[in-house]
Amino acid sequence: MTAAPIHFRDERLMLDPTGAAFWPSRRLLIVADLHLEKASAAALRGHLLPPYDTRATLEKLNRLIRLYRPAKVIALGDSFHDRAGSDRMAESDRARLAAMAREAHFIWVLGNHDSEPNDLPGEHVAEWREGGLTFRHQAAAQLAVREIEVSGHFHPKASIETKAKRVSRPCFVTDASRLMLPAFGAFTGGLDVRDPAIAKFFPRGLRVFLLGQDQLFSFALGQLGRMAEVA
Repeated sequence: MTAAPIHFRDERLMLDPTGAAFWPSRRLLIVADLHLEKASAAALRGHLLPPYDTRATLEKLNRLIRLYRPAKVIALGDSFHDRAGSDRMAESDRARLAAMAREAHFIWVLGNHDSEPNDLPGEHVAEWREGGLTFRHQAAAQLAVREIEVSGHFHPKASIETKAKRVSRPCFVTDASRLMLPAFGAFTGGLDVRDPAIAKFFPRGLRVFLLGQDQLFSFALGQLGRMAEVA
């Protein structure tokens, strides 16, 4: 897989085709919206989904930890799909997560789906600041002077017309002062980047990086098509 570099002043972040970001100078791996135990939450409401989302998401995260060897992993909120999700987590998945936490220090940013600190390894914070970057679950309406923000929450997706068909994919969204990550979880929907809920944070225009199988595809806003509603 080929990661794409982006720069915020003197800092370089690498955007990975899995939907994670890596900050090499800080050895920091960033993911957003894992939504662990979404399938078990659906089962409680009578909707049957394959009960493997947590395992698939953690296995994907583990591959990235093996690849990048981070010192820290920041999860940008909504790590579980609901507030009781950690109670339903299988012991095998809990053990898998504990093993990863022995390789890197986990920082869990609280999101709107998350409960108060629980027994997950690592520390739980409302937001995290490091080296001039602020990591939070949901983008702030106003940024402080010279603040660089990395966030999740909106599960951004975009579509592009090709010669063969329209392609719709999860994506990163960025400008000079913000980076919004796609959802990392196995069972997650998305929101069109043209939707006002996302577009309002990028009043001077935005660039997206669509996730491909092995690489990212970068486009400015004007090149994007309007997506149909995404579940």
